[in-house]
Amino acid sequence: MNNLAAVVLAAGLGTRMKSRVPKVLHRVCGREMIALVVDAIEGAGIEDTVAVVRAGSDAVQQALGGRIGYVEQPNPSGTGHALLQAKDASPSATHIAVLSADVPLITPATLRRLTERHIESGAVITLVTNEVESPGDLGRVIRGQDGSITSIVEHDVADDVESAVKEINGGVYCFRAQWLWPHLGELSPAVNGELRLTDLVAMAVAEDERVESVRSQEPEELQGVNDRVQLASAEASLRDRIRHDCMMSGVTMPDPSSVYIDAQVEIGQDSVLMPNTHVKGASKIGRDCTLGPNTVVDDSTIGDGSSVFASVVRGSILDSGVEVGPFSHVRAGSRLASGVRIGSHAEIKSSRLGQGTKSSHFSYIGDADVGANVNIGAGTVTCNYDGTAKHKTTIGDGAFIGSDSMLIAPISVGRGAATGAGSVVTKDVPADALVVGVPAREIEKDGTTKRTKK
Repeated sequence: MNNLAAVVLAAGLGTRMKSRVPKVLHRVCGREMIALVVDAIEGAGIEDTVAVVRAGSDAVQQALGGRIGYVEQPNPSGTGHALLQAKDASPSATHIAVLSADVPLITPATLRRLTERHIESGAVITLVTNEVESPGDLGRVIRGQDGSITSIVEHDVADDVESAVKEINGGVYCFRAQWLWPHLGELSPAVNGELRLTDLVAMAVAEDERVESVRSQEPEELQGVNDRVQLASAEASLRDRIRHDCMMSGVTMPDPSSVYIDAQVEIGQDSVLMPNTHVKGASKIGRDCTLGPNTVVDDSTIGDGSSVFASVVRGSILDSGVEVGPFSHVRAGSRLASGVRIGSHAEIKSSRLGQGTKSSHFSYIGDADVGANVNIGAGTVTCNYDGTAKHKTTIGDGAFIGSDSMLIAPISVGRGAATGAGSVVTKDVPADALVVGVPAREIEKDGTTKRTKK
């Protein structure tokens, strides 16, 4: 894009967050604020991005990894000083887009409009603005009688007339690099000692250089986050956007306001999200699914035609046509093959259940490999923990596990085998065998004790 690079300003102290976590790592709809900004930059087609971070802020670099480059601002003293630290990061860039990491709702569409207007107009500065009823502590965009921008006045130095202006600066800019870098060095400190990017606008106007602007598509895009109240407000705005986009793409929500969907979630057409449903992390929901009411799906994949009712699924994969709930928990590391039925009050942990297997109620299946078409009776427990280590249970295809069976791992129940109700199984069960009792012993099909061959 015409040698276009981006700089994300992420070195602010964030003292108003009252947090040990760097401000830009606070999450909005499951994503760190800085990650949302980088997502938007990449979505706009900008491939060269660097973040200006505080010295020693390893947490920010760990969160984003190698997606972008990093430069440090040793002693934060304003946005102008922060941007100056990135001068040598993209030496071949003709234009520099600048964004604040605490303005997380900016969209790729607005960034594309910004960069296109900037390049086409030949401006030295182009900024994103909008009009809001309550500008609060945002900088005011001051225009002349001909409508051209003359300056940006920060709220702490604005007079009564300037404070009444509704048009605000969103902290998202595009600069002509050749003009930007030398002029950053000419900035004078504000009253509070900071070097402010906004002062570049008046400098450009004084030199008869062109300053352009674009409006954000919605005022919410320019919401800044400086404290927990503003964090909650940004979260609400982004959730509204996510729900709207989902419904427009074919997802049904009878009560959208009670549904919570994180930013990375994907949901297929004709799926239904009932009230009080939370879909979190990087979950992927297939077509024709029903989630909820009262359901949490976190970092999981749900196959086409599956349903999760009043239950929790975390870090797991459900293939097509799976039913879970009510009041069940599928824990991380589990995979339920197509047609599996998990009924009420069951817990599945780090286990694989084969096609058509059923655990209809009141069971715990942990660290198990369960075959296809297995019936797991009520009250069954795979006793996987001996107080020191976890052990595996293997159940073959077509096995029948009677109610209240205790399977003491490590153990294997063979293909087509069965356990009687209340059995405590301490030894491997051969294929097609029947075991009963405490401890379980193998018996003949007619109920007599199995004789050991000599």
